[in-house]
Amino acid sequence: MQIITTVPEMKQLAATWRAAGQTVALVPTMGALHAGQEAVIRAAAARADIVVVATFVNPLQFAPNEIMARYPRNPGEDRQRCEQAGATVQFMPTAETMYPPGYSTYVSEEVLSKPLCGFSRPNHFRGVVTMIVKLLNVVQPRLLYFGQKTAQRAAVVRKVLRDLAWDVEVVIVPTVRDDDGLAFGIANVGFTPSQRQEALSLSRALRKVQEMVAGGVRNPDRLIAEATHIMGEHRRVRVIYVAVVHRESMEPVREVVPGECLMAISAWIDEIRLVDNAFL
Repeated sequence: MQIITTVPEMKQLAATWRAAGQTVALVPTMGALHAGQEAVIRAAAARADIVVVATFVNPLQFAPNEIMARYPRNPGEDRQRCEQAGATVQFMPTAETMYPPGYSTYVSEEVLSKPLCGFSRPNHFRGVVTMIVKLLNVVQPRLLYFGQKTAQRAAVVRKVLRDLAWDVEVVIVPTVRDDDGLAFGIANVGFTPSQRQEALSLSRALRKVQEMVAGGVRNPDRLIAEATHIMGEHRRVRVIYVAVVHRESMEPVREVVPGECLMAISAWIDEIRLVDNAFL
């Protein structure tokens, strides 16, 4: 596996892949890789000739009250996970490489990015989309991989690609969960045992809602109330949102249509923000 740190070197290598007719997949991450992201890389490696894993802590997607310096970094373990999962290249640019002095160009999506995480993090998806678009220009992939846990991010990017007539396929890999049901994520690493128990209320709420839908419940309000109740029983859990939306448009639904909807949840566990979701 190669490690590349500059945009010109990455673009030059991407050009050789295109010339050879190889299928390139891009897995965008912010590093501190975990088992869920490793599963995404493995899925990409199973389909593509070339897999580029970007491990770049993107300063544009942090809100003013979020301290980027606190974002975990583990380059040694990232490299090991990339190699084990079958990556061809780990692309590790610096912020100065991606956004050089004088940088002033941004890309926004104005509909799907507004609800859910977009409501409490207004500029978050502008930063995400700008970074993804730049990575697409540099790497020139045919396939773009995301994990299901970041369903809104994938939906926003898919809409941008469709609107801009970009010939890139977005592939979603199912969320990977630990034995107790907690979705793997960067925030989990620092949990105390008691915080982990609180965090499990999110996955328990999602499982209960799935059971209700399987039992015939179609009213989103009933499902939201049940999920909120389950999380509300835990004093350290502060709900940010609970919503039942269409799985692609992220729009709220009046009635659940099994297979077309998902429940999306976000909550604080003390000062740690979590997201999770499940198809209904």
